[in-house]
Amino acid sequence: MSEAPLPISLRVMTAVDIDGVVAVQRLCYPPAMNEPAAIIRSRLATAPAFAWVAASDAGICAYLVGYPSLLGKVTALGGGFVVPAAPDCLYLHDLAVAPRALGRGVAGALLRLARDAASTAGFSRAALVSVQDSLAFWQKQGFSAGPALTPQQRVNLASYPPPAFYLSSRID
Repeated sequence: MSEAPLPISLRVMTAVDIDGVVAVQRLCYPPAMNEPAAIIRSRLATAPAFAWVAASDAGICAYLVGYPSLLGKVTALGGGFVVPAAPDCLYLHDLAVAPRALGRGVAGALLRLARDAASTAGFSRAALVSVQDSLAFWQKQGFSAGPALTPQQRVNLASYPPPAFYLSSRID
């Protein structure tokens, strides 16, 4: 007989969550895609209203980090968040769900938080880079090929292991 899964709560990320976020990242990505805790900490400090975690009694089991950006701007793997003077979209840099939380609707719930925050901030679009064969997931969430990228933004996109796709979606 299997036990019922522990309840999962969603909340804004705080600095004390960084170690848990790094642990989830290590479970979800190959070493070449793991970003250091210092980068995650810096990103949280840059855009604290756009970072969330899912947690259970066993600790952090998923996270989503983003920041106000410009449509067509790709944050390179390992790059810092730079919020422009007049952002026009929410860039979702990283969504990861630990294996123990898969199939429980956590990714969709985190994405709803992000869409609500983007809407409240006045953004009509969200954008991201799809990696690790996640294209079908993002398409189900309403994302499709983003605008054409400049040469520099294509270089930033190429910092991710292929296949990587720049996608965007309306915030409704």
